[in-house]
Amino acid sequence: MPPPEQALIFATIGALLAGLFFLQRRAPGAPAGHWLPREEATGKRAYESWVLAYSVVWMGSFGLIIALQLYEAFDATAYFVVCGGLALPLWVQALRAAAAGGGGATHALRAQVWVAVFGFIGNYWYTHYFYSVLRARYTMPSWRLNDVPIAMYFATHFYFSSYHVFANLALRKLRTRYAAGAARDLLFVGLVLSMSYAVAFMETLTISHFPYYDFEDRALAYTVGSAFYGLYFVVSFPIYFALDEATWSTPLAPGRSLIEVALSSLGAGMAVLLLLDLVRLGVVGAPLTIGGKLFEVTG
Repeated sequence: MPPPEQALIFATIGALLAGLFFLQRRAPGAPAGHWLPREEATGKRAYESWVLAYSVVWMGSFGLIIALQLYEAFDATAYFVVCGGLALPLWVQALRAAAAGGGGATHALRAQVWVAVFGFIGNYWYTHYFYSVLRARYTMPSWRLNDVPIAMYFATHFYFSSYHVFANLALRKLRTRYAAGAARDLLFVGLVLSMSYAVAFMETLTISHFPYYDFEDRALAYTVGSAFYGLYFVVSFPIYFALDEATWSTPLAPGRSLIEVALSSLGAGMAVLLLLDLVRLGVVGAPLTIGGKLFEVTG
């Protein structure tokens, strides 16, 4: 169970957000705002709607695997097939959307490239911060890349695809409902920080039912670990939101190439890496050890 401090953390977050919402003024001509994009030129609305529907599929699949403890019969191949199989439909949908659009890079394909690059960096590099700082470890049988199960690279892809679309809905609603100004900017920052911590905590809580990903100090993982993990999304949520977003003037405007999208994701990945290391050095003070064969099999 989460430590009692967790309730205080979320109560504080809720109170701060409530105060920021109180300062808002409704945007003229758009009293309600909207969750999904209004324009279909880039296919962003269709993509986000599809991801929302598919999230039910992969979450339900994972829920059954955990509830029925099907993982107890999994070997390295099974983990690879299950996680790879759940990530594959996202790419199939993106490629079909691109083909239907004449072969160009639609939003779905740009979104998949962005998430794939960011997720790869997160697994290959950031996981070692959890190994070193929180003494986390994966113990299931797996094929590994840089001591991280390859199945987790796939799982991260569908997890992050959903997380970022969920965040987009909330950030878009904020920007289309309230009038521009300092108050809305503060709420935007507050919402990004709050969602980042909440998403990180919820994943930590749900994965606690999976016995082959363990922490030396679970209470520390819920509090400090969630804040540490939340740094990923503090950077990624606003940058990903800007991708093909009509409500935000941005260098990631519609029509940007896949190379430009990949560079954006690489930049976000470097920013997160710097934040993680600054926190490790300045707050936690733990040594960082990164090691492991390029490819290895465990279990």
